[in-house]
Amino acid sequence: MIREATERGEFDNLPGQGKPIPGLGARRDDNAWLKSFLEREKVSMPLPGSLQLRKDAAEILDTLSDVRREDHAREIVEALNDRIRDSHRRRLDGPVVHVNVLDVDQVITEWKQRYGIS
Repeated sequence: MIREATERGEFDNLPGQGKPIPGLGARRDDNAWLKSFLEREKVSMPLPGSLQLRKDAAEILDTLSDVRREDHAREIVEALNDRIRDSHRRRLDGPVVHVNVLDVDQVITEWKQRYGIS
């Protein structure tokens, strides 16, 4: 069937003809399929627990961007603080990164200023 299709010219002028196959000569990566999937689906690479916690603390105001009620915003910051305190009691996976507990009142004040919440 392949020979007959070739004779009929069905494989002529295919996209990518004459171009190298991406990754063909590269070092073999056992997780290449996973990285490819995450990239294709626009999912960020999962971080180790310690780095994710630091990222969550640094991006707390972005996390609160859609929140409009102060009590809900406080709950979110307190939940993050609970995770931070828990990380102080036990070691998370990933590199050792110390993250300080957030000052809830300060975060709420900055949140109100940034997003015009009264």
